[in-house]
Amino acid sequence: MIRAVWNGVVLAEAEHTRVVEGNHYFPPESLRREYFAESRTRSLCFWKGVAHYYSLQVDGLTNPDAAWYYPKPSPLVRKIKDHVAFWQGVVIEDVPEPAKDGTNTPTPRRGHPGHHRRRK
Repeated sequence: MIRAVWNGVVLAEAEHTRVVEGNHYFPPESLRREYFAESRTRSLCFWKGVAHYYSLQVDGLTNPDAAWYYPKPSPLVRKIKDHVAFWQGVVIEDVPEPAKDGTNTPTPRRGHPGHHRRRK
């Protein structure tokens, strides 16, 4: 199971993500939407298209523009349409199947936005 965690809260959790440029893109149905707020920020990637952003809100704290997605990606990456990736302190954990003793240890990974030019 792969999950995105910030401020001690699981923001998204999925068995499979789509990986592009080292970023895990989570399927839209895997998001816990109560932590996401639409942002007006947009950025342009020359080969993926225009990214839209979400700010994260957890326990009274805000992480602005910490998640992004492509509502209309280029044909080269149509598989990530509406899938969400993270950065800015959001940890991507790869949680293995439980061990025989019932424990498991997440493996953290950090996301990055790739080749974006951000605009607000």
